[in-house]
Amino acid sequence: MSKVVTIAIDAMGGDGSPKKVIDGIVHHSNNTSDIFYQIFGDKTKIEKLISDKLNNNSYEIIHTTNIVHGGDTPLEAAKRGKDTSMWLSIESVKNKKADIVISAGNTGALLVIAKLNLKMIENIDKPALSALWPNKKGMSVVLDLGANIECNEKNLIDFSIMGASLYKSLYPNDIAKVALLNIGSEEIKGNEVIKNTYQKLNSSNNEYFDFKGYVEGNHIMTGDVNVIVSDGFTGNIALKTAEGTANFITTELKSAMTNSLIGKISSLLNYFNLKKFKKRLDPRLYNGAIFIGLDSPVIKSHGSTDYIGFSNSLSVCEKIIKGDLINKIKTNILNAN
Repeated sequence: MSKVVTIAIDAMGGDGSPKKVIDGIVHHSNNTSDIFYQIFGDKTKIEKLISDKLNNNSYEIIHTTNIVHGGDTPLEAAKRGKDTSMWLSIESVKNKKADIVISAGNTGALLVIAKLNLKMIENIDKPALSALWPNKKGMSVVLDLGANIECNEKNLIDFSIMGASLYKSLYPNDIAKVALLNIGSEEIKGNEVIKNTYQKLNSSNNEYFDFKGYVEGNHIMTGDVNVIVSDGFTGNIALKTAEGTANFITTELKSAMTNSLIGKISSLLNYFNLKKFKKRLDPRLYNGAIFIGLDSPVIKSHGSTDYIGFSNSLSVCEKIIKGDLINKIKTNILNAN
């Protein structure tokens, strides 16, 4: 019998919560087993939403009406006290009552409260915000996506190790192929930090990932590499550009297929191909940023996602714990030092 994974859930964060969170939990529970949900939030609201949709032995509700608001600064969120649904859920993993924590709430507040409560993994200086992106051959891990605007060589090497560890915990049968996001593929391209990081990674003997050098922005989606590393400034721009491009393409395609009779006929003839295309670009399938580098994993669900997206984030939580992410990072960091 598999180990029961306990997920601490901030039920009050994000748009449409707690309904979308509870609906996401119900949806996830129908497609998995060996999961226990610790749900933090307004018990009266949550119980009405759960009704009889969940097995009573699969969850508990920890009541609080104090919440972190979307417009709060990280400092304001911290000052709201230690009884907010976000703080209590993070505190649960700190006290080893849960294996992993997830929130769809305020990103800045989540990162700060997590850093206030959780220790860094030994020999890691900075945590990183990572996410899953689709590519032509499967999926990629991309980090850092905004937690650290400036990084040195050690930070980028740590991110490479953490990113590869995350990839292997999610896809244990695949090889982690790491590359540094850069303005060119030649060794002489990039700033001094990037070039020095390249030299150190290229000369190191990594048994747990293959270092593939540099990758340019237009090759991120080819699938030739599956762990893409950058500082948080560059990574966040890449993320927002990719999201905007995907939204532009789907919007323009929808307009072309619906604004004329020929377009409508074409859309009917290509219904199944268009449905496949839409699913491939559906952001709900890749929902869930992972804050790694702390001694417990923290998952940030997109605040505007729906219950399907939140359910997919819960699946990421499950895979991370069953894939033993934290121990993989600790072992790989130790071997690299």
